Amino acid sequence: MTLFEKSVAGRSAFSFGFEEDRAVAERYVPEFARAAVKSLPQVAELDLVRHFTNLATKNYGVDTGFYPLGSCTMKYNPKINERMAADSRLTVRHPLDDSTDNQGILQMEFELKESLQEITGMDNFTLQPACGAHGELTGMLIIHAFMRDHDAKRTKVLIPDSAHGTNPASATMAGFQVVTVSSNERGGVDMDALDKLMDDTVAAIMLTNPNTVGLFEENITQIAELVHARGGLLYYDGANLNALMGLIRPGDLGFDVVHLNLHKTFATPHGGGGPGAAPVGVKKFLADYLPIPVVVCGDSQYALDENRPHTIGRMSGFYGNTAVLARAYVYIKMMGRNGLLATSRAAVINANYVKALLSPYFPPAYDRPVMHETVLSAKGYDKYGVTLLDIAKRLMDYGYHPPTIYFPHFPPYAEEVMMVEPTESESKETMDLFCDALIKISQEAKENPDLLLSAPHDTVVTRVNETYAARHLVTSHRDKKGT
Repeated sequence: MTLFEKSVAGRSAFSFGFEEDRAVAERYVPEFARAAVKSLPQVAELDLVRHFTNLATKNYGVDTGFYPLGSCTMKYNPKINERMAADSRLTVRHPLDDSTDNQGILQMEFELKESLQEITGMDNFTLQPACGAHGELTGMLIIHAFMRDHDAKRTKVLIPDSAHGTNPASATMAGFQVVTVSSNERGGVDMDALDKLMDDTVAAIMLTNPNTVGLFEENITQIAELVHARGGLLYYDGANLNALMGLIRPGDLGFDVVHLNLHKTFATPHGGGGPGAAPVGVKKFLADYLPIPVVVCGDSQYALDENRPHTIGRMSGFYGNTAVLARAYVYIKMMGRNGLLATSRAAVINANYVKALLSPYFPPAYDRPVMHETVLSAKGYDKYGVTLLDIAKRLMDYGYHPPTIYFPHFPPYAEEVMMVEPTESESKETMDLFCDALIKISQEAKENPDLLLSAPHDTVVTRVNETYAARHLVTSHRDKKGT
C-alpha cells in the first residue's frame, strides 16, 4: 500500500510546536505551492515511520547481503567515510566563500590529488568530473584539445570490443570517430588488428585494464610502444583499478590520461545514478589542458588556479562532488599504502577463488587467471529447458542478489554468461555459501527445472513479465496503465 492510499484528510506527521517552526509556517502561502505539493499524502507520524521502515526491510543492499554484481563493485563502504562526509565543518562551507575561508577543504582536495597521482603515476589531476562517463568525456576532451593544437588530422579513437559501453559514447561526444579493435583468443587486444588500424589519423586508444571481463591486458607494453611510436596517446579507463592499485601504476605502463571511479575503487556509495566522482589524471605535457580551477599549494596557503592557457574549461561547478571526494580521502588515509595493496590482492584472490569453485558447473569464458571478476557460462543448461535468467531468479530464493547476467556481449562469448565480482571485502565463508547455492541450483536445473522456471518463490515480488514491465512503465501512483 502506498502513502497516498493511507492518506486521510487532516492528518499530519509534523506539528509546528516551536516558535521557529511557527515562523516558517506563517510564511507558507498555499496558493503559491505547486500542485504536486498540495496533493501530498496526509498521514500520521507513526504511519509514516512504519511505511518507510517496512520498505527498508524489503530492500536488498550490501549491508544486508552479498552483492556480487560484476562491473559495479557493490562492496562495503566503511561507515566512518559517511561520518566524515557529513561533518558540519565540511557541509556548511559554501563554494563561493573566499578560498582563505575554505583552506581545510582545499587542503583535503590537494592531498587527495597527490595521493591519486602517487597511486596512478600521473603528474596532475582534476577532481571535477562527477561520474565515470563524465571522467571519460573530460579525458577525451583533453586529448581532443591537445591534438587540435599539435596534430589536427588525428580524428579517430580506437576502442576494443571488450570496452565499457560508455567509452565509444564519450569519445564520440568529444568529437572523435570511433573505430573498434577486435579481441584475440586470450581476451585481450588483437595486436595484428591494432597494427593495421594504428595510422596517423588515430589520436588515442581507450583501454580498460583489467578489461571489462576481468582479464589483464597481457600485451600492454607492446600496445603502448606501438601507439606512442605512431603518434597516438593512451587513455586508461580506471573503472577496474581496484584490481591493480598498489601493484601496478597506469602511468608506468605508458598511459597518458587516466580517470578513476572513486565511487567504486575508493569505497564511496555507488548506485542509483550517483553521487559519484571520477578524477582525471594526466602526464605533465597535458597539464595545461586540465579543467579549471585546479587546486594548488602556494607558499602559505592553498588556492584555486585558473591560469591554464589551454584549458578545456569547467567540467562542473567549483570543486566537484566534495562529499564524495572526502569519503575517498578518508578511505585512502585509513588504508595507507599497505592497505590499498592488500585490497587489490584480496579482490584478485576472491575472484579466482569463486572461479575455481564454480568452473565445473559454469565454465569460465576464458580459462586463464582473472583479476577482480570472473565471467562464467551457463551454456548447455538449455537442454534442461533452463536459461541463465531462470538461474539468476532462483538464486534470489537463496537470499542473494544475482550477479550481472547476459554481459558481456561480444565474441567469443555465448549469450548465457554471468559476471561475478566478489570484491575484496567479502569473507571466504560468504563466498563458499554463495558458490554452494549456485552449485545446488545447477543440480536443481538438471533434476527439477520447473523449480527454476517459476522462481523466485520467497521474495516480496515473485516472477514478473519483465518485457511487459519495461514497455508499460508505471511511474507514479496515478499511472494505472500496465498494472
